[in-house]
Amino acid sequence: MPTILGQNQYGKAENRVVRITRDGDTHHIKDLNVSVALSGDMDDVHYSGSNANVLPTDTTKNTVYAFAKEHGIESAEQFGIHLARHFVTSQEPIEVARIRIEEYAWERIATSDGNSKFIGADEVKHSFVRKGQETRTTQITFDGEKWEVISGLKDLTVMNSTNSEFWGYVKDRYTTLKEAYDRILATDVSARWRYNWTDDEQRMPNWEKSYEQARKHMLQAFAETYSLSLQQTLYQMGSRIINSRSEIDEIRFSLPNNHHFLVDLEPFGLENDTADGAVYFAADRPYGLIEATVLRDGVEPKIPVEMTNL
Repeated sequence: MPTILGQNQYGKAENRVVRITRDGDTHHIKDLNVSVALSGDMDDVHYSGSNANVLPTDTTKNTVYAFAKEHGIESAEQFGIHLARHFVTSQEPIEVARIRIEEYAWERIATSDGNSKFIGADEVKHSFVRKGQETRTTQITFDGEKWEVISGLKDLTVMNSTNSEFWGYVKDRYTTLKEAYDRILATDVSARWRYNWTDDEQRMPNWEKSYEQARKHMLQAFAETYSLSLQQTLYQMGSRIINSRSEIDEIRFSLPNNHHFLVDLEPFGLENDTADGAVYFAADRPYGLIEATVLRDGVEPKIPVEMTNL
């Protein structure tokens, strides 16, 4: 045989599941995009077309929806753990299950006060607006014995309007960029962090609290770092999370540098950058792309580079 089969997996991608939990008149939403990938003893289906070891991808889709009802969705991580465990333990040919989940956040709409003309409007607890910030992510991998949980977020847009500089860099014949001693620093954060929970004998993290705290420390580090480079800010963000959250051993960032350039207003007889403010052009491309992994000392990196880069 001139060819052999290499790594392979299959499953159902991007199953959108919305779970509404009713606590009397108060409702709660979990809105997930779930992708299932299964691998194991799948040589025959590739070589001969035999489906004897194949669990239909339609079945994996149905399992996602059934589990959302049977087990509920406490967190994206916990839901992924339920699914991964099920596929590996219920199907002998399946050796590894990888569950990727994106979670879309909603917040409750604040309703009118008692003077509203709509009777009972101040009692409404079932109306929501989709948050326009980041998307939460998680990837659960289970091989029947060990777990790997890599969670994070993407599209979290942040900006510092000052306390950022960029100077002292290498210059050659093609360098035109002027040194900046007071600039805007803006980025769209994509981050993935790896938990050190790997087996059922360990105490499982509180996934919801861990996400909230990691996000909080990330934002605080961004705001509180006087930045001489985006790389320095990235390292401070990662270090703050590692030092504050014992359950996280590794975090990888991909940070585009969303450039803001002063607009030339001289043709209109206007001075732009003055004590009372300035007007900038926000360029969407091209952009600098800063990427790095921050690790707890003594820990080996395991987050794939391609999880965050272009």
